[in-house]
Amino acid sequence: MQILEMLIDTHSHIYSEDYKDDIDEVITRAYDNDVRKIMLPNIDSSSIKKMLDLADQYPQICYPMMGLHPTSVSEDYQEELELVKFWLKRRPFYGIGEIGIDLYWETTYLEEQSIAFRQQLKLAKEYKLPAVLHVRESFDEVFAIVEQENNNDLNGVFHSFTGTTEQAKKVIEQGFKIGVGGIVTFKNSGLDQVIGQIDPKHLILETDAPYLTPVPLRGKRNESSYLIHIARKIAELHDISVNEVAKVTSANATELFGI
Repeated sequence: MQILEMLIDTHSHIYSEDYKDDIDEVITRAYDNDVRKIMLPNIDSSSIKKMLDLADQYPQICYPMMGLHPTSVSEDYQEELELVKFWLKRRPFYGIGEIGIDLYWETTYLEEQSIAFRQQLKLAKEYKLPAVLHVRESFDEVFAIVEQENNNDLNGVFHSFTGTTEQAKKVIEQGFKIGVGGIVTFKNSGLDQVIGQIDPKHLILETDAPYLTPVPLRGKRNESSYLIHIARKIAELHDISVNEVAKVTSANATELFGI
């Protein structure tokens, strides 16, 4: 089903090795499913070239961001941050991300993650770019730093939001958007009950491809064309049309990322 409004995938890693054999088809399928713009968050030094090559190949569709992912923070994180700073001076980017704190995979480097996160929020302010936040089992830690750094000069998104209604309200109070991905379609996630209470004017859509594939395609490699399933779920939760979801969330994303 074609919709009138375009969709924007605000978080997609389609530059990764998972797509090395069919990236052109992946882009075409996204476009054919009304996904007309795709934001590319960086991971670390190993992903920069692939991300930028894809952005340069599809400059009207793919928009690169620059940052150091928290799970890539270790002893050498300052070297990685220097590379982030180098690239920010070298060419335009559309966000600082993805950055944040991840306490699911690793707690050894919490201090280093916190320092790297704070430094990158300062870069977001310096370059007047939105911050794309990775928050996994770390909402309190991330939010405390955001609150300290935000003097009405920060905005961005809590990517792949999985929090409570109260946490969502705190995010909105800080001037951030809530990134909604495939988890909202998962039967037992409980996220549908939260997102159903949040005005769509605070939401943006994302796939986090190749991860978190939405129902009814769970188990398959995720891709940007599957964003439509997330839009349909939000439309169902708010009892509005998919077209209205696309219109509101794409306007949010366009304003946030300046695309």
